[in-house]
Formats: sequence, structure tokens, C-alpha cells
Amino acid sequence: MSNKDPIVAIATAPGRGGIGVVRVSAPDLVAFIGRFFGRDLTARHAHYLPFSDANGQAIDEGIALFFKGPHSYTGEDVLELQGHGGPAVLKRIIDRCLEVAREMQMGLRHAEPGEFTQRAFLNNRLDLAQAEAVADLIDASSEAAARSAMESLSGAFSGLVNALADRVIHLRMLVEATLDFPEEEIEFLEKYQAREELQSIQDDLQHLIKQAKQGMILREGMHVVLAGQPNVGKSSLLNALAGDDVAIVTPIAGTTRDKVIQQIHIQGVPIHIVDTAGLRETDDTVESIGIARTWAEIEKANVIVHLQDARSPNDELDADITRRLPARTPVLKVFNKLDLLSEEEAAVLNRQLSETTEEAGHEATGILVSAKKETGLDALRQKLLDIAGWNPSAESPWLARERHLHALNSASEHLAMAEEHASYDDRVLDLFAEELRLAHDELCKITGQFSSDDLLGEIFSSFCIGK
Repeated sequence: MSNKDPIVAIATAPGRGGIGVVRVSAPDLVAFIGRFFGRDLTARHAHYLPFSDANGQAIDEGIALFFKGPHSYTGEDVLELQGHGGPAVLKRIIDRCLEVAREMQMGLRHAEPGEFTQRAFLNNRLDLAQAEAVADLIDASSEAAARSAMESLSGAFSGLVNALADRVIHLRMLVEATLDFPEEEIEFLEKYQAREELQSIQDDLQHLIKQAKQGMILREGMHVVLAGQPNVGKSSLLNALAGDDVAIVTPIAGTTRDKVIQQIHIQGVPIHIVDTAGLRETDDTVESIGIARTWAEIEKANVIVHLQDARSPNDELDADITRRLPARTPVLKVFNKLDLLSEEEAAVLNRQLSETTEEAGHEATGILVSAKKETGLDALRQKLLDIAGWNPSAESPWLARERHLHALNSASEHLAMAEEHASYDDRVLDLFAEELRLAHDELCKITGQFSSDDLLGEIFSSFCIGK
């Protein structure tokens, strides 16, 4: 397959709907349009007309839109057929497009996932960060994420990255020009205030990294696992946080045998909460499988909520669970069933929890809650956001991905190495220039100026077909 092949796909979601869209993209669609409709279409005008089969019988009636390249989404000629959203109707329109193309020996084929957006990138209609924002906008699960994805799509993130890259390349240009005049090396850093400019670039890059971290939290969210003994209220807590009865709750220990996953939003941040089987020794084969799956989920967690019964905090089994939790993962101790404690008992436990200590490498700060009465849930939500590093006042205006953050951090490391070379007595400017080049390359990876085919394949294969 070639990225110049004519392609066709249904651009709307599968299933029945009021409207369905079929999209065709190719370097030249004028002859195809004339054959399909028996007439030409005016570019960027809506035409209401029948979509007919080979015998002239109407398959559907709808709106045809023709976008002449390069002024189209893909940068090629694009035809959009907007009809009714029945699967059978849309399939017949696709079949008719392929039939017309075969008659013309045009080579039209079904589009691969993300191929329309990939062509937009390859034809310089979008940079890579903007192309990724298309998928993020489709996948956005909150208003905040949708707004930020739209900002990314409009080029807000790319603009900041490109501005930094331009400053790095300007500094690199001065360094490399100086390398042609070795006798000037001693005065270069002072003459062009290279150290000051490098520090300014580093400061702005660190600010961008902080924003990117916020953008990644908003896009990725957190994987939070509820773990603890049976019957401590994990399912009740999940239901309270979700605001719905998504998990079965009974007084019988071991009711939950397998994981239950629910997504909630806290201040727009997606939180993927996993309710798991209670951790204990058991001879029940099915429950044992559930417990093994619990430990597997714990290993994958971004945050572990170790739920305990407030009436018996830190008993022997809970201490054993704490020792087995992975030291690399933040653990939040939550003591449930506050409603079953007297005021005096609650006050005593609160005093104990206010004394922060370290246990098995984990911070032992705890929160008192009542899942039944929905008491203390706001404090729990805020603590989860704190652990994630979410700062509402510094909310990122755009979404970011892990690869963006990796590239930004790598660029920062190269700039730090450049600063080290700038501090040498002999001022090895060729090494200084090389670190600037590497930092520039990392920044350009974000927008796709330097991208491997493997990276592009991985990114666009995650898109839906028709986009």
C-alpha cells in the first residue's frame, strides 16, 4: 500500500444513526466525481442530490461536499457523502465508490485506521502533535480534556515547542559560526551572552515540562486500585465515588471475586478505579484466582488505596498487606466505617493518623471515611489529585502524551550538558554545539519534523477508521 493510493471509509461511528458520512481522499477526484454523479461538483459547496447505483437507482439521498486539495483535511482532493446513518446504506455507498473506481482502474481501497489524519500530517496540514490531538479530542472523556485537546489541535502546544526549538537553533547557529574562528572561542560566551540565553531557554523549558505533566495527567488520568481485606468496604467506596451501584455489596466476606473497573472524574481528571477481591488466605479456588488478579492489578497501579476497617486499624493482616505492596507505588491508607466509631474513638484515630511516619517505604498518612454516609470523600478525592501532582491553578491549556514529556525531559538533559561544557575553562564549543543539536532534535520529535516510520505507524494505528 502507498500513501498516495485513493482511500475510502465510513467516517462516522459504527451502528445506526441519523447521519452517516463516507469519506474519499485521493490526489485527484474530479474524474471520479463526474463518473459517480454524472456531473461536476463545485468545490466547498453543499450539493443535495441522490447517491445512485450502477443502474441509476437511488441508494440514498444526501449532501455531497467536495474539497479541492490542498485546501482540505488531508491536503488531497476529498469527497464527503453525508447520508442516512444505516449500516446497510453506508455499505452500499462504499461498494458503489469501489465499483466506480474499478471501472476507472483507479485503485481505490479501504482506508487504514488513522490514514486520513496521517495524510494530513504527511501533506503538512497538521504537525504530529496536532494529529495526535485529533485522536485525543475524539477520546476525551471530560469537558476539560476536550477543551485542552482542542487547544492542542489549534497548535497551542506546537507553537510553544517550535518557539523553544527556534531559540535553541539560533544559539547553536552562533556557536557553530564561532567554531569557524577558533581565536574567537574565548570571547564567544560573553560576547553573545550565551550563558544567559541558555539559562533563559532552560527556565522556559522547565515551565513547559510542568505544563506537559498537567496535560498528561488530564489525558491519561490515574489507575487507582482499591486493596484490602475482605469486607472492609472496597465495593461500597467504589459505589460512593462513582455515584452509582456499579459493584455488588453484601455483608458476606469475599463477595467480590474479580476486578470491577469504573472511570470517574475529579476536577476533569479521569480516575480509573479498580475494585478488587479481598486479600486473605483462602482454600476457595475461585476466590484464590481473584486474589491473584488483585496482586496483578496492584503491580500495575499508579496509586494504591489500602482500605482498612477503622474499628481495627493496622491489625496483623493489614500490616502484612502493607509489607507486600510495591515500594515504588504511592499508597494511601483509607480507614472506612467511620460511622461505626464513637466521637471519642474517631478523635483518637485522627490523632494517630496526623503523625506521618514511614512504613515499608510508604507514607503512612491516612484518611477517615464512611462510604455508607459518604463522609470524608472530598478529602480522599483531593488527596488523589495531590498524589497525581494535579494543580488546578496551573491547568495545562493542552493535552500531552508520555512521548512528549520524554522528549522534553531529554531536551532538558542535553541543555544541562551544554551548560556544563560552557563552564569548562577551555570552553569546548564543539561539544556545546553538539548538545544544542541533540536538544533541538528532541524538541522536533514532538511536532514530527524528525520522526521514524515506526513511530508514525504506532501513533496512527491507534486512531479509528475514517479519521
